[in-house]
Amino acid sequence: MQIPLRSICTGYLQRYLHKGMMIFWARLDKLLRSTKPVIDRPKGSKHPKYPSIVYPLDYGFLEDTSGGDGNEIDIWCGSGDAAKLVAIVCTVDTMKNDTEIKLILGCTEEEIDIINQFHNDNQYMSGLVIKRNGK
Repeated sequence: MQIPLRSICTGYLQRYLHKGMMIFWARLDKLLRSTKPVIDRPKGSKHPKYPSIVYPLDYGFLEDTSGGDGNEIDIWCGSGDAAKLVAIVCTVDTMKNDTEIKLILGCTEEEIDIINQFHNDNQYMSGLVIKRNGK
């Protein structure tokens, strides 16, 4: 019996991607455990430079880290366990000419949808949410 090359390649690729994703999330967990989250923009607060922007959830950063914009890694915190990393959002901002990854901590599905909408309902920024475990 001959096994089609396509089936072999597909199986290998799936195992390779699964392993890579497991390592990626494990490293983010390690980073989260080794730093302190700071909420500097509580839910309902206004952006310091753009007061028309109101944060729908708690927003902050991880102390002693470095993100894509040269500042600390940004975080969104929901109503659940702030130590639980549930997703990330990859953003591109054409006003600032930068890209970033923001960690989404302790958020429900509804809160993740709110974050997604926040990053995609404007003319300068777009975001792509990647949920843990592909859900």
